[in-house]
Amino acid sequence: MKKHNYSAGPSILPQEVFEKASKAVLDFNNSGLSILEISHRSKDFVAVMDEARALALDLLGLTGKGYQALFLQGGASTAFLMAPYNLMKENGKAAYLDSGTWATAAIKEAKFFGETVIVGSSKEENYNHIPKGYQIPADADYFHCTSNNTIFGTQMKEFPTTNIPVVCDMSSDIFSRDLDFSKFDLIYAGAQKNMGPAGTTLVVVKEEILGKNGRAIPSMLDYTKHIKAESMYNTPPVFSVYVSLLTMQWIKAQGGVAAVEKLNDAKASLLYTEIDRNPLFKGAAAVEDRSNMNVTFLLNNADHTETFDKLWKEAGVSGLPGHRSVGGYRASIYNAMPIESVQVLVDVMKALETKV
Repeated sequence: MKKHNYSAGPSILPQEVFEKASKAVLDFNNSGLSILEISHRSKDFVAVMDEARALALDLLGLTGKGYQALFLQGGASTAFLMAPYNLMKENGKAAYLDSGTWATAAIKEAKFFGETVIVGSSKEENYNHIPKGYQIPADADYFHCTSNNTIFGTQMKEFPTTNIPVVCDMSSDIFSRDLDFSKFDLIYAGAQKNMGPAGTTLVVVKEEILGKNGRAIPSMLDYTKHIKAESMYNTPPVFSVYVSLLTMQWIKAQGGVAAVEKLNDAKASLLYTEIDRNPLFKGAAAVEDRSNMNVTFLLNNADHTETFDKLWKEAGVSGLPGHRSVGGYRASIYNAMPIESVQVLVDVMKALETKV
């Protein structure tokens, strides 16, 4: 039976990416060696890294605009502290938007480096919406936001205009929608939600914002050192970078980010329409802030849980239970999720109506 993978991460990737990656595990580039054993200094892998960095900028429309792309380790959790380490001045301050669990984690790390101002928060409403109407202090060293909140199913639809650097954690919606990415000075994204397997983190940074905060930065946390070493300061996560490259090539072949966005809009519309139509379900997030990547919803009557769970499991659906912070269900419909799989879930939701 075909499985329909709604896991929030590690998550679904395109089938052709799995196929190409599996061949490379056995024999990479007809070298007689596996991608898992080649030297990261070999010309074959250097070519992979160079293409991956260039393609990331290309897909975001940032080629030739003063940005550098890096593939690092440590996940977004390490980026939480790398951002203030590289951007917050001694005795400086930063502005943060608190829109969910991972934004809260980023705020916690920033507090080690200086004053951290929370300009807006939806914590009191269990993060069921994106804060709005907030003011960003002009004297902050940077503003940090999280574009998509995986756990709560909310997504920023607009981003503020400010004269200070804008930092954004795009871990769960990178390459999913067409934005003016030049509005951001630093973007980071763990690969395992929408780009590749766990093990690497994409960092896209405007080079001119670095080296200005007066801090002594440990080498492994210094973006300038990673840029100078062309993302090879230490042994990179070879396989994760390679699979991320395959995924970005797939996105390019679909027509780029703008084309993928249209497909994502169609999938989200299909599922949200059913949630709103079906009297047995309700959405968990504010309508105006609903995520196109992580759809959170609840049963109106918990007595139907056993029947619904049986139906979706029998249909080959996987990874649907919601996070404990929200409960209910979470359908992660990342780039690689085909609309046919979304239709399977919608059909199951309709079938529940006939059984209760």
